[in-house]
Parts: sequence; C-alpha cells; structure tokens
Amino acid sequence: MDTQRWAGIIMAAGAGSRMNSRRPKPLHQVCGKELIRYPVELLQTLGVNPILVVVSPSNADPIRELLGDAVHYVTQPSPLGTGDAAARAVAALDDSAQHLIVLGSDSPLLRPESVRRLTQHHLAQDNAMTLLSAPDMLAPDLGRILRNDAGQIIAIVEATDEERTGFHPAEVNAGLYCFHRPWLTAALANLPTHSNGEKYLTDLAALAANQGDPIAAIPSDEPEEIFGVNDREQLAMVETIRRDQLHRHWMRSGVTIQDPASTFIDAAVTIGIDTIIRPNTMLLGNTQIGADCQIGPNSVIQNSQIADRCRVTASMVEDSVMDADSDLGPFSHLRPGSRIAAGVHLGNFVEVKESHIGPGTLAGHFCYLGDAHIGAQVNIGAGTVTCNFDGHDKHPTTIGDRAFIGCDTMLVAPVTVGPDAATGAGTVLTKDLPAALLGVGVPATIREKKPRPDRTS
Repeated sequence: MDTQRWAGIIMAAGAGSRMNSRRPKPLHQVCGKELIRYPVELLQTLGVNPILVVVSPSNADPIRELLGDAVHYVTQPSPLGTGDAAARAVAALDDSAQHLIVLGSDSPLLRPESVRRLTQHHLAQDNAMTLLSAPDMLAPDLGRILRNDAGQIIAIVEATDEERTGFHPAEVNAGLYCFHRPWLTAALANLPTHSNGEKYLTDLAALAANQGDPIAAIPSDEPEEIFGVNDREQLAMVETIRRDQLHRHWMRSGVTIQDPASTFIDAAVTIGIDTIIRPNTMLLGNTQIGADCQIGPNSVIQNSQIADRCRVTASMVEDSVMDADSDLGPFSHLRPGSRIAAGVHLGNFVEVKESHIGPGTLAGHFCYLGDAHIGAQVNIGAGTVTCNFDGHDKHPTTIGDRAFIGCDTMLVAPVTVGPDAATGAGTVLTKDLPAALLGVGVPATIREKKPRPDRTS
C-alpha cells in the first residue's frame, strides 16, 4: 500500500463498562499483549503514518504511558460516540493523508493481509467508504450490514432482540474501515445525533447510500479475525483463538508442542528450531527460547532468555538468563536478576535470586543462592544457603572458581570464598575463606586442606 496516502485512527475512548474492571479496556491483555498494542502494531507493520489514538480523560494517562511517542493522541472529552471521536481525530490531522484507516482498539485478531486487501480495493474502486465484513456470522453484538435487492449496502444496524436470541446469522461489520478523507470530513458533519447525544460511525453507511456515494464491504478470508472484546467472556474467547494461532505458527516453524491445549505462549515470545515444549508450560512476556531446548513439563518462563540446548523441568524462570547447555529443575526457581552460565546444572529445589553462577558449576539440590557471584566449576553441596539478609540490608556472597561448598554450609554474607577453597559439611562461615584453604565448624575455623584421596587407584 502507498503509505504516503494513508493515516490511521484507532478508537480507544470507549468506557468499556461491560468489562466490569478498574483497568481501562484497551489495557486488558490477550496473550500477554495489551489490546491497544495490537492495532498500533498492525498499522506500524503496514507502514501507516501518522497513527492517531483517540483516548478519553479517564484512560489517556495509562495509554500514553504504555505507547509513549509511537503514536499521536486525541482526547475525546465526553463520550459522544464513535462519530464524534472520528471527527476529532480527522480535525487533528495535517493535510498529507488523503485516505484513512479507522479501527477499534479491541479487535486483536485483525490481520495485515485483510487491511492490505481492503486498502487495495478501496483505491481501485475509488470508494468513499470501504469496510471489512464477515458473511453468515453468529455475532449478535456486531452491526448487521443491510443490502438492497441489487446487493448494494444501504445501512449498518444493530441486531434485533429476535436476532440476538434466535441465533440468526448475518453479514456483520468488523469495525475496520477505509475512508476517502475529503468525503469523511464532510460526512461526519452531517451525521445524525441519537437520543443519547451520541453520533455513530456506522451511520456513515446509510449516509453514503442515500447520497449515492460509492461504498463497499470486502468479506474476510478468516472470519474469526473480526471478533472483538467487550466483556471477559469475549476476552477469553479471543485469547483462545490467538493462542491457537501462535501454536500453529511455532509448530510450522519447527517447534514441537506436545500438548497445545495445556501450553500457553505469549505473543512476544520467540522459540528456536527443534525445541520441545512439554505439557503444562507457560512462556510469558518477552521470553526468548533458543534451539534444541526442552522446556517443561510444568514450567513457567517469564521475560527471560534461554539459550540453545537448555533444559527446564517443572521449574520457574523470571527475568533471568540461562546460557547454552545449562539445565534447571525439577522444582527450582530462578528469580529476577539471575544468570546461569554455560553448562551449569541446578537440580531440584534450588532457588537463585539476583546471582551469577559461572560455567560448569553444579548445585544438585536444596539450595538458596541469593545476591551471589559464583565462579566456574564450583560444587555447591545440598542444603547450602547464602545468608544474604541481616534483617535490614542484603549482602553479597562471592565464591571463587573450583571451590567446594560442603553440604549444609551457611555462608553468612558479606563473605568471600577464594578459588579452590572448601567448606566441610555443616559449616557456618562468618568470615572470608582464603584461596585453597578449608573452613569447618560453627563458626568456621580455617585450616589447610588435606589432599583428596586418589579414587582412581
């Protein structure tokens, strides 16, 4: 499409009262992404510029906080309908765009292909108004497109009570429009005002038909894309559809999803080829999964980076990084700010918080490692705890390369264990342990290390 001729308007000023929520409807999420971000990213993908978002006084601040400077904002001071909202947006545009794409903020399934097809038909037919429709749909909350005997559009109307309760299919309006801007500017001034004081964008269809102006509806190739969100039930329905789309995308891209029905993948997630996603797994936020990984079963990974050939079994990873060939779990937890390097093994019931664990380090079971910097090839025995909190402040623990931390060691931070040092089982280390020495006892005393027995002879 010739993006020099197009501007976009997104309607986001509605009250969204059917959501029964303190959160503005455009900020509710589908597959981890706010509803308002879907139309914005759709128009950005198509190269549409400028993009105007019509907001209300009640939702302007949180929407601005979310979208920042990526779009322009127009405030509709009072809820006077979509016609009034569109008129305010058109008045805020400069003269560069001759055609407008207008859509809602609550239809996250709309596809770029449909918008391109709509704009192409709009320009080819030199229409005043072109809209996306879905024939034979059971969608009682969407406007019905009425046609005369010649098949020409004459109006868009709401479903009757009989149609709502009797499940009568109809050609419905998807809420995605293309307009010739000069026509729209004049037509908006002539919209009727309804008894509630509002003006509706859908009345433009009857106005165009009455004036003999060219108007057309293009049917969607995938009618489910027209579904919008007005309440929590529709939010769940749309999420299910979008999640299924994401699953199909990743399976076609070389990812194995063993049980799609129990798998949740957010829209911003990326996954490498030949990775296996096992049942009851959630990949959330801006998570990145590398190639040849095994994730799950029963795992949650959120806003984290997992490199190639990693394994996460029945565990949780939050805002953390796992380098290549590392593995976690079962029943372990990487809390925010953690990084485990290549070849690290963290077994069952290991909790890590704001710590760096060096290459090849092993912590097989039952550990808490918080505010720690742990070197390479370290052995962390079962029951080890970095005692990082003194009741008021957090303190760091540093463990050097090749250190051996015995079972049930308490590392009372701030404390440093030098390279090649070791602690005996049950040690409480309250002071630094120099390199290549041994700490034992409660509190620890420091002594020379005995040579390890040669187990190869």
